[in-house]
Amino acid sequence: MNHPGPPRFLRTGETTQLAPRNPDPTADYEWRVVDAPPDSEATVGSDPVTDFTPDVSGRYRLGLDAPDDDHRLTVRAFPVDYEGADVAGGSGEAVRGRDADRATVPYATERVDEGVGPPRIRLDATVEGDEVVVRVTAAPNPASSLAAGDLGVAFVIDDRDVADAVAAGRTNPRDARESVEHESGARIRFPTDAVPDRLRVHGVAVAREPGTKPRVSVADAVAVERIDPDPVDRLGTVDADARRQPPGGETTDARFETVRLNDPPAWTEDAGVYEVFVRTLTDADEGDRFDAIADRIPKLAELGVDTLWLTPVLEHDGKPHGYNIVDFFDVAHDLGDRDDYEALVDAAHAHGMRILFDFVANHTARDHEWFRDAYRNPDSPYRDRYEWRTAGSAESDGAGEADVAGEADGAGKSGASMAASEPETYFGWELIANLNHANLTVRRFLLDVVDEWRPLVDGFRCDMAWAVPDSFWRELRDRVKAIDREFLLMDETIPYIPRFHEGMFDVHFDATLYFQLRQVGRGAAPADSLLDAVENRAAIGFPDHAGFLQYIENHDETRYRVECGDAAAAAAGAATVTLPGVPMVYAGQEIGQRGQRDPIAWDHARSAIRDRYERLLATHDDQPALGPDGDLRRADYHVASGDLTERPIEADGDEVHPDDVVAFLRGSGAEALVVVLNFALAEASVAVDADHGTLDVVTGDPCVVVDGDGTDRIRVEDVAVLPLVD
Repeated sequence: MNHPGPPRFLRTGETTQLAPRNPDPTADYEWRVVDAPPDSEATVGSDPVTDFTPDVSGRYRLGLDAPDDDHRLTVRAFPVDYEGADVAGGSGEAVRGRDADRATVPYATERVDEGVGPPRIRLDATVEGDEVVVRVTAAPNPASSLAAGDLGVAFVIDDRDVADAVAAGRTNPRDARESVEHESGARIRFPTDAVPDRLRVHGVAVAREPGTKPRVSVADAVAVERIDPDPVDRLGTVDADARRQPPGGETTDARFETVRLNDPPAWTEDAGVYEVFVRTLTDADEGDRFDAIADRIPKLAELGVDTLWLTPVLEHDGKPHGYNIVDFFDVAHDLGDRDDYEALVDAAHAHGMRILFDFVANHTARDHEWFRDAYRNPDSPYRDRYEWRTAGSAESDGAGEADVAGEADGAGKSGASMAASEPETYFGWELIANLNHANLTVRRFLLDVVDEWRPLVDGFRCDMAWAVPDSFWRELRDRVKAIDREFLLMDETIPYIPRFHEGMFDVHFDATLYFQLRQVGRGAAPADSLLDAVENRAAIGFPDHAGFLQYIENHDETRYRVECGDAAAAAAGAATVTLPGVPMVYAGQEIGQRGQRDPIAWDHARSAIRDRYERLLATHDDQPALGPDGDLRRADYHVASGDLTERPIEADGDEVHPDDVVAFLRGSGAEALVVVLNFALAEASVAVDADHGTLDVVTGDPCVVVDGDGTDRIRVEDVAVLPLVD
């Protein structure tokens, strides 16, 4: 189906990219504005992939004349204004347009809105008799003075499902819907006979703070799907288990199931990720590395991780990181062959582990056959598959420094023509060329890449996700989730963007927490600023159901212990496990490795560090309060040692200062925990204003002493986790 996908929720003046899905590059596609608010002069372009920018608030209906049908797409525009708020960016295309500004922002620096940030929303659906009920849970921004009941809600029924219902002779769901205000929140109802095979409802919460323009949440979505009485599996046989309870959804009626479309896969609730830099995990010979990684899997399973993120495994230009790809359909020969890769995946699955494929959609290597031809020949059929610099562009300086096919760039060319012959890249990376995602052949190619590797793996880690238009990511999500709802999509977007959880990604790199962990480890920020970093997620508009990858190092960063020392590294690693999110270990982190991309020194492993990680990851699995449903609460606490008037800035100081320590609570009820982190070299003695037990659940050892005033104090070297008691 060429339909362009789910409805869009935009602010006036925000540009989004429109594209036919599952495109045939040889076919004709034509966009038009079918309906718009009376004062609008907004238009669409004539290309198959085009931009649309609403100029006034209200509802727009766009048409796409495609070979398979004449489709409609609803756009809701709101008169909102997020001046200078990079984290509130909507589409990937809008982010790309601000790239020059992003380059001046320090790593993972937060940009926040002036005033109060956006609200949040959650949609849930049930089938009650002959009605479908969609309920709303709306939450104001943590800094807002509004109550939940003060928030407005805007619903849009998916245009694809409206068309299907009408084509099937059912009542148009938009005509049949009934909006109901209830003390527990807004809701809408539909008769079940208006539901086609699937009915998707999208919604946003709208906050109208006095004296400001409205703030609009990240959209959420829910689906109601008819259950096939005799569903078939991929082999064409009847799947009785699927008939009883389709995976990923809830059945409130034997005829239907309901699915929350933006929830991360259920298995991420207690997942532990391990990043494998595929060329240094082992010292295997070229061609044997897949086999060597597979041989290492039992040890990784014993560590307690259950998800392996492998850095790119495809044929590349020789750079060891592998992100400069020359063949998207074959594995790198220095790692092994396709059979070896599939055997590695099978070995992981046999040990209960999942594999994440590092998917590069932004660029190819300059050694890719497309680029080689396009670079030499301005009339090349591949030319339009790349973005090219214009004279005077920010990246034009230094053009001509890289070679293609052994030819120096720019020989005999003027400055303007040399700039025009250079591909667009980011950050001065000379060996890659940005793909043109407005080209249907490029989109078709990337979708074929997705179809090639998706069946083998359990998720994609999407490289440079911020640089690729959101229309592509939305299509990718619908494409893979239609086959496997538990397929993970994780974006590398730095800083993270809340709107990337709107029908695109499940789990987001939390570079904000990473950066703050470094600041704390260096003695440049107090330990309780980690709680600010976590609370920042809701403050900038991430919904409560968003997932976050938490890490202290990866293949792009200096090892944490090299910069901050062993004591801080122990506490920081524990923070990634005990704060809300998905913990990640970068290969070698668990044995004290100091080289960023050096071969892992397994023969010189520091066993005490590995033992600590094994205990932490086991605790994460065993304690529900450390999962996504375990809320984070601040606690009052007092550190016994240290001078309150002077902060020892040096990371290797041997005294404990209150700023070295943070205590917080996770979860509620019988499963609630108190967590204490200590980034100092010396042991800390911490009194927490909460009734807690005496045993550290990480070690199983007593860790509470009573001071001279009769106060219980938790003795903590790097981390202590204790149960709360009634």
